Amino acid sequence: MASRNEIEGEAAIFAALRFADDAHSGQFRKGSRIPYLIHPLNVARILLDHGCSDELAVAALLHDTVEDTPVTIEEIRTVFGDTVARLVEFATEPDGLWTWERRKQHTLDLLGSGETTALLLSIADKLDNIRSIRHDLERCGERAWERFKRPRTQQRWYYESLRLIFDARLVESPGTQLAALFRGEVEAVFGPA
Repeated sequence: MASRNEIEGEAAIFAALRFADDAHSGQFRKGSRIPYLIHPLNVARILLDHGCSDELAVAALLHDTVEDTPVTIEEIRTVFGDTVARLVEFATEPDGLWTWERRKQHTLDLLGSGETTALLLSIADKLDNIRSIRHDLERCGERAWERFKRPRTQQRWYYESLRLIFDARLVESPGTQLAALFRGEVEAVFGPA
C-alpha cells in the first residue's frame, strides 16, 4: 500500500476505507448479520457531518482495526501517519484478557485526560454504538441486552459515565453538538439520569 506521503485528504479517506474493508472482511457486528464495516463508516460519517477533518475521518474508519483484526499500530502509522496512528491507538481498548470492567474503566480514565480530537473520535464511536443499542431495543425489546458481556445495569453505568465525561470535556463545537446527541441517545436507552 502507498506510504502516508502519497495519500492525504480525500484520497486518504478512500485508502482507509479500502484498508478497513480488507481488515474487517467477514466480520459482523456483535449478535447480528450486519457487516462490521458499517460501524466505522457510521463513525466517519458522524465526524464528517459535523465538520471534522479528513484525518479524523480516516482514524474513524480505522479505529477498530487494531483491536479487532490482526492489523498493528505500526501498519497504521506506516500507511496513514503518526496522527492517525495515535488516534487509533487511543481508541483501541487494552488486552482482551482484561475484564470488561477494567477495560471500560481504562477507557473512562483515558477520556478524562485525552486531547479533544481523540474525544471527538470516541464520542462518534460511542454515539454509533448507543444508536445501535436503541435500534436493537426497538426491534427486539429487552432481549437486545443478551448480546452483551454485561447486563443493562452495567451498560448503563458505562454509558452514563461516558456522558458525564463528554458533557464536561467537550465544550466547543462540534463537541458540544455531539455531546448533546449522545446525551439524548443515553436518555432514550436508559431513561433520565
